[in-house]
Amino acid sequence: MTTSAIHPLTPERLGDFETLMGPRGGAEGCWCMLWRVPAKTFKAGKGDANRDAMRARVTGGRAPGLLAYLDDTPSGWISVAPRSEFPRLAGSRILAPVDDRDAWSVTCFFIARQARRKGLTVALLDAAAGFARRHGARCLEGYPVDPGDTRYPGTFAWTGLAPAFLAAGFHEVARRSDKRPIMRRELDADDDG
Repeated sequence: MTTSAIHPLTPERLGDFETLMGPRGGAEGCWCMLWRVPAKTFKAGKGDANRDAMRARVTGGRAPGLLAYLDDTPSGWISVAPRSEFPRLAGSRILAPVDDRDAWSVTCFFIARQARRKGLTVALLDAAAGFARRHGARCLEGYPVDPGDTRYPGTFAWTGLAPAFLAAGFHEVARRSDKRPIMRRELDADDDG
């Protein structure tokens, strides 16, 4: 894998994010707003309204995630923020909080088709750990799919796959569904890079 760089999604990189997400906005107009707003708001906003909501987040403060570049082409995205910024997680029976720790969460990936199976997900998880740590986080959670021995289509792996989380130093802390573990990485000074 030739990762040119991984950067926070800032206003200057918004065009690259939109290029990566394509005209459909990632998964059918999501624009990575699924976990960030109530279900009715999300469904009503599919497409332009979700894109505008993400633009507002990008221009309104701390970056809502990181962009990866392969050979200077925007090729991957990871959504990372305090768990409290993802209200739909709190309402999920399967993904409800494990404990009262003030965790940060990785909720979504978008990897360009030509960049898949090159280790980009693990690189993004490592970068997200550093980003979260620099913003005061002490642990980072993710909610990947664990397909076991079955092949799982990349198109539906937008929350990531458990083996990538394991490779990035996460461990399972809860499992309320056969295929959906809650995984956590403890963050320390080594994650500041």
